[in-house]
Order: sequence, then C-alpha cells, then structure tokens
Amino acid sequence: MPEALPVATVRTQVTVPLTFPDGYATTARVFTFKGLVDGREHLALGLGDWAGALDRLAADGEPPLVRPHSECLTGDVFGSQRCDCGPQLREAVQRIAETGGFLLYLRQEGRGIGLYAKLDAYALQDAGLDTYQANVALGRGEDERDYSAAAQMLATLGVPRIRLLSNNPDKADQLTRFGVAVAERVPTGIYLSPANADYLAAKAAKAAETEAESAEVASAGRTPDRPVTP
Repeated sequence: MPEALPVATVRTQVTVPLTFPDGYATTARVFTFKGLVDGREHLALGLGDWAGALDRLAADGEPPLVRPHSECLTGDVFGSQRCDCGPQLREAVQRIAETGGFLLYLRQEGRGIGLYAKLDAYALQDAGLDTYQANVALGRGEDERDYSAAAQMLATLGVPRIRLLSNNPDKADQLTRFGVAVAERVPTGIYLSPANADYLAAKAAKAAETEAESAEVASAGRTPDRPVTP
C-alpha cells in the first residue's frame, strides 16, 4: 500500500530559456510548488513537448521520461569533476526535451547533508574514505536524500506513472513507495574522469547493494523499511 502524502499545489509557472556551456539550448516550463512535505524550494522543469507527454499518458500511452536530479552546486554550476552530476544534468535535459517529460530539480545537496557538510566530506575523501564512508564519519547517513517531495510534485502535475531516468535503484524504490508507478528505469551515461573514478566505483557498488536488497525485499513480499526524512 503506497504511503499517503499531503496534496501539493502549483505555486507559479514560468518559461525559462536554458543554455549549457557546450552551447546546447532549450526551453523549460518551470513549476514551483506550495505544500511540499520538506518545505524546500524544489523545481519541476517541463521539457520538450511535456504537455503532449501528459496527453499520451492520459490516453494510456507511454509514460513521460522523468529525472529527479539532486542539486549539486559544485558539479552543476562550477563543473567540478569530483562527481558526474553536471554531465548527468546536461544529458538528462536533452534526453527529456527530445521525448517530452520532466526534470525534478531537488534542493538536497550532498546526498541531503548540505553544501558545507559535502565539502567536509570531500576533505575526508581526500584522506581515503569513500563518498558514503565520509558521510557516516560526519555523523550523517550514507544517503539522506528523500524523494517524497518528488512524488508530490509528480502527483500535482498529473504524472502517476513514469519512465525513470536514473542509475539509482533507491529512487525507483522510494517513488514506488510513495505511489508513483515506475514503468521502466532508463540508465544514464557514465562520465568517468581521473578525478571521479573512486566516486563512481563507490556509487556502482552501492547501487548493486541496493538492487540486491530490493530483490530480497520483493521476494519476501515486504515493503522496504525506509523512514521519511522530516
């Protein structure tokens, strides 16, 4: 049984032209919301023929492509190569614009621990910890990201079923738990550099671990025990 969430509403919507450093340009319909459970200023970007994608979904056609993308100031804005967030954001915008769908830009920096703590975690990674161990060493969870607000945003936009653009099985697990039907998980590219090789290896290992846990839960007929972050 999906977990019930409060109803959110659209606060405002506005058209914003987007241009990336490599010259790729498109236009987004940007939605803001009232009533999101965590009180943060998350955004939904309708890309390409997103209205047509909603019409196809309403007619029992293919669900829209959706990427929940967690904010990464260092990667998204400054082009840091310590992660692959910037290239994944760039890829997601173009792929979604080509088919029509939504990018959910979620304000949960550093896997939910915040910008300063993320930079503290970088210092611990320089000392030999991986990205998850560093979070734990700071007294935080390995990954504190919560996709309940993302589920609210999709419900508000009339998107109960999606094709999820992500390599992260936890996103699919959480969205399913909050009542979003994930028809397909579409993988993103892998953007390897000398600076992020260890980071990507840790992400791949964690994804495999999560997949195994999800399979075990499914075979036992249970719901994953993941508390909602306040």
